[in-house]
Amino acid sequence: MTSFVQDKQLTIALCGEIDHHRAGEILRTIAEKIDEYLPRQCILDFRDVTFMDSSGIAIVIHAVRRVRELGGRLRLQNVPPQAEKVLRAAGVQRITEITGGVHCEAE
Repeated sequence: MTSFVQDKQLTIALCGEIDHHRAGEILRTIAEKIDEYLPRQCILDFRDVTFMDSSGIAIVIHAVRRVRELGGRLRLQNVPPQAEKVLRAAGVQRITEITGGVHCEAE
């Protein structure tokens, strides 16, 4: 993962597989970055994510909660179709914005 901050906006670029083997490490890293930079907006960039299982849902929910505690908001961007399908099946679009993927509203 890489991250950068500009004007109280924290962007965290995720990469590779997001599954139960890596979920704890990813969750801790995101929490540490949020606590370090206290962003008004946090973006999780999924551009380089190759696979995501339901563990990714927990990561997003924890990040949403932490950023909201700080009075900010979280956005997911460049979400690939497979990961977007997992997120939308869980209703994550009701708690945070998802952009960059193929939107299948009819499903």
